[in-house]
Amino acid sequence: MEARKNEKNEAKGKGGNKALQVDRPEIMPQAERIPNFSALPQAVKRRVYALKRLQVQSAHIEAKFYEEVHELERKYAGLYQPIFDKRREVVSGAVEPTDEECEWHSEGEEEDLAEDLKKKAALEEKKEDAAPAEDPKGIPEFWLTIFKHVDMLGEMLQEHDEPILKHLQDITVKFSEPGQPMSFTLEFHFEPNSFFSNTVLTKMYKMKSEPDSADPFSFEGPEIVDCEGCKIDWQKGKDVTVKTIKKKQKHKGRGTVRTITKEVPQDSFFNFFNPAKASPDGMDEDLDFTLATDFEIGHFFRERIIPRAVLYFTGEALEDDESFEEEDLEEGEEEDLDEEGEEEDEGDLDLTKEPQPAECKQQ
Repeated sequence: MEARKNEKNEAKGKGGNKALQVDRPEIMPQAERIPNFSALPQAVKRRVYALKRLQVQSAHIEAKFYEEVHELERKYAGLYQPIFDKRREVVSGAVEPTDEECEWHSEGEEEDLAEDLKKKAALEEKKEDAAPAEDPKGIPEFWLTIFKHVDMLGEMLQEHDEPILKHLQDITVKFSEPGQPMSFTLEFHFEPNSFFSNTVLTKMYKMKSEPDSADPFSFEGPEIVDCEGCKIDWQKGKDVTVKTIKKKQKHKGRGTVRTITKEVPQDSFFNFFNPAKASPDGMDEDLDFTLATDFEIGHFFRERIIPRAVLYFTGEALEDDESFEEEDLEEGEEEDLDEEGEEEDEGDLDLTKEPQPAECKQQ
């Protein structure tokens, strides 16, 4: 996940959000934060309280600042859009860029070009005998390649998702209109395919930019507070978020055995469009972590993947993301996971040996 310092810088510069609630420092009792506070003279305490009231006022002004930043970001999204539209046309093959638009030279590429010229001369001699190579349309598997390059997305990607993501043509972000609650929506644009009938899958992230009345000093800018996915209209037998298993059942009285089939959930990137929802009674630790991870992924799509897609395709942007930290499993944890997996599969036959595709409806 993105380092906290990077996230904070993006929030300051682009109206970002605190994607991970779990990163917020715990509010400690006053006595722990200032061991000698109670020993201060009463007159000094009064002045400290006055400063804290000023700090709350400052937090409310900061909240207004971020609201205006959000409006500015929405305005500039319109300026970026023609560039992103052209990117989509090139990726999909709808437009072939001109020679001038394709001019690009960088260190290390000059030598490659020289080698290419030598190879080209040699290949020209064999060209008449060789069958003409088919020129691929656009940039094949552009977004799927990005998913594979980025660890955060690669962890969500399953083998049965790949045939579907080959049809992904673009990912865009849309910001809430003026006067509406602060939010942004990720839109995944697909070409017609045999998996689902949707042309666009959406994921909306709701945000807030106001200090918490119970903890105003924790305010650090807009934060994601909820998200909503969309319904995928899968073609029959193509839903990769479930798998069909066979299970044998023995009758307790007669001892007869019957085989039943049922659908059970399975891991898939497309579960991203059916997010977990916070419980009104509060969240447990696992749910809190799941939502925090989801918010972080949405933030990453918005702030990094969409604006810098070509650099993630080439792998150049990955050098800037070395702040991501990978936590090793604690000793014995991996073993437990394997044992649980074996127990869960015992007695079940997976009928989806070859993954079957699926679909979603634009909201």
